[in-house]
Amino acid sequence: MSFLYPLVLVVALLVTAAAVLAYGTMQKRRSAAMRRLGFAPAGAVRRHLPYAFVLIALPILLVGLARPQAEVTVPRVSGTVLLAFDVSNSMQAGDVQPSRLGAAQAAAKEFVDDQPSTVDVGVLVFGDQALLTQAPSDDHQAALAAIDRLSAGGGTSLGQAILVALGTITGKTVALPDEGAAPPDLGYWPSATVVVFSDGQETGGPDVVAAAELAAAAGVRIQTVGVGTERGATVEVDGFQLGTALDPALLTSVARTTGGAYLPAGDAATLTDTTKGIDLRLTAKKEPLELTAPFAGAALLLLMLGAVLGSRWHGRII
Repeated sequence: MSFLYPLVLVVALLVTAAAVLAYGTMQKRRSAAMRRLGFAPAGAVRRHLPYAFVLIALPILLVGLARPQAEVTVPRVSGTVLLAFDVSNSMQAGDVQPSRLGAAQAAAKEFVDDQPSTVDVGVLVFGDQALLTQAPSDDHQAALAAIDRLSAGGGTSLGQAILVALGTITGKTVALPDEGAAPPDLGYWPSATVVVFSDGQETGGPDVVAAAELAAAAGVRIQTVGVGTERGATVEVDGFQLGTALDPALLTSVARTTGGAYLPAGDAATLTDTTKGIDLRLTAKKEPLELTAPFAGAALLLLMLGAVLGSRWHGRII
C-alpha cells in the first residue's frame, strides 16, 4: 500500500496519541470525582466502548486523508496485432465474393472495429516480398484506411511476411540464421499476435516453418485465416488462366507451431464470422486503486456506533 500524502500519517499518529492520552486523563479525573461523591463508576464496557469507537475512527479517518492506494491486477485485452494480408495474384480468385482479397478486407475491417483502444493494430502486406503499410498504433482508423488500399499482384512469400512481422514487433531486422548457427535472440513478446489472411499457396522465399519457429521462440502467436475454397477457381495472370485453390496445410502448420489456430472460411459470410473467433491474449496490468472511500466509510460507521451507544448509555452523543 502507498500513500499520496504520507506526511498525513505522522499527523494521524500524533493526533491519535494525543486523543488517547487526553481520554485516559479525563477518565481518571472523572472516576476520582465520582468516588469522592460516593458513586461507583459505571461498568467498563458502558463507560469506555462509545469513546473507543470514536478513538478508533479518528486514525482511520486521518489515514484516509493520506489518500491510501493499493495496486490491483486488472485483466484486459491489450497488446499488438499485426494483420498480414496475402496480396498475391491468387487472391484475385472469385471463389469467395467479391474476391478472396475483398472478402479478407471486409472481415479484417470488422475485426478492427471490434478491438478496444488498448489493442494496437498494424497492417502488413506480402506477395513476393513483405511490406509494413501501417505501423501498429491505437489509431484504428489509420489501420482501416491501410486495409482499404490493398491490391493484388505477384507471388507469395509467407516466410518473408513472418520475418517482417517479427521485425516490426521486436524493432530489429530479423532473418533466418545460417545452417548450424544459433537463432537470433528476439526477446519475448507474448502480447503480440500476427493474424494472417491467405489462401496458403506459397510460391517461394524464406522457409515458412523455420520463420514460424522463430516467432514461437519469441512468444509471438500467429493466427491464420484461410481465404478461399478447396474446390478453387481460376485467375488470369499475364493472359494465362491459372487454377488456384485453398491449401490449408501450410497455414495450419504455421499456426500450430506458434500456439495459434487455423481458422477456415469458405465464403465471405463465414470469413467475417471467423474473425470473431480470433483469440487475442488477456494480459494483466497493475493499476492503482484508491482506498480513501473505504477508510472514510469505516470511520463513519464507527463514529455512528459511538454516537448511538453514547446517546443510549450516557444520555449524550459522546
